[in-house]
Amino acid sequence: MKITALRTFVVAPRWLFLKVETDEGISGWGEPVLEGHAETLATKVAELADFVIGLDPRRIEDIWQMLYRNGCYRGGPVLMSAISGLDMALWDIKGRALGVPVHQLLGGPVRDRVRTYCWIGGDRPQNLVADALALRDKGYDACKFNVCSELQIVDTYAKVDGILRTLFELRDAVGSTMDLALDFHGRVHAPMARVLLKELEPLRPMFVEDAVVSAMVETLADLSRATSIPLCIGERLHSRYDFKRVFELRAAQVINPDTAHVGGISEMVRIGHWAEAYDVAFAPHCPLGPIALAASLQVDAVCHNAFIQEQSLGIHYNEQGDLGDYTLPGFGFNFADGMLDIPSGPGLGIEVDEGAVVQAAQTGHRWRAPVWRHRDGSIAEW
Repeated sequence: MKITALRTFVVAPRWLFLKVETDEGISGWGEPVLEGHAETLATKVAELADFVIGLDPRRIEDIWQMLYRNGCYRGGPVLMSAISGLDMALWDIKGRALGVPVHQLLGGPVRDRVRTYCWIGGDRPQNLVADALALRDKGYDACKFNVCSELQIVDTYAKVDGILRTLFELRDAVGSTMDLALDFHGRVHAPMARVLLKELEPLRPMFVEDAVVSAMVETLADLSRATSIPLCIGERLHSRYDFKRVFELRAAQVINPDTAHVGGISEMVRIGHWAEAYDVAFAPHCPLGPIALAASLQVDAVCHNAFIQEQSLGIHYNEQGDLGDYTLPGFGFNFADGMLDIPSGPGLGIEVDEGAVVQAAQTGHRWRAPVWRHRDGSIAEW
């Protein structure tokens, strides 16, 4: 079997899909996207095609190592997101060729389903109570949201009081029926992170994500020792080598790498098993499309420390397209009682609606992250 083509599709709301074709008629799908940089990733995939056309798609690890090590420059969000999408597609091909789901090729599942959560509240946290109650009515028992909008490196206690008032109102509304994951989204610098983490402890969050920006691993380690709240990092780390300091410094109790950004299924499984050796919980990041989610669920199936899976169903970004828009009826995802079933079909376990993908790609998208500024005019973290 030989790879004959890599075809990319820019589709709403902000995704990039990849179809890898072979000379035996078996194709696989991946999602090599980096939010806000879909065109860049499509170009990077076209560059990778120069290396992989004509290769046996079943030699997944060899192709991964070749693309990672070739050309001197390693890691980073663009290269690793491109490798991620290709890796997903190669696993999809291998599973389809053998007639089994990917997790069967990785040792078999340790679970049949995984707990899941959805986003509420938008970029700036709004309508949290109404959104959380609506989510609970749909059967979810966990949600995640941004805790604040712009926050300067040292901000006012009036701003802190407003954040706390909003979040305690939410906890009062849902009681113990929903677990709350709080996302600082790298918007909070170390001085304010210390203040907020102390004040938020009575809320008993499931975890706090990106309490500081991901480059500040040493600061995160200091914060971890100062709070009882589990701290989470990972969506902006792009290989096992980026996680090395996190584990060595005991900087986090939860990690959330993204299958679409960290090197695909191959690297996610390595990182997940490595985290288990440090007793670190695994909560894959995935505010993306159905292919990335299917790949994440295959990883959840084989990593014992995976305890919850993010998904983008109904997220505020998905107004022009959602998870079910690009899968064939009956071949998408099964949700019940706050949990997603591990897909058991061949390969990634879902069936992409290629017609819908091709049609959506005719329009494409130009999604960009918003530009925010503080009231003094300086740029703010989004």
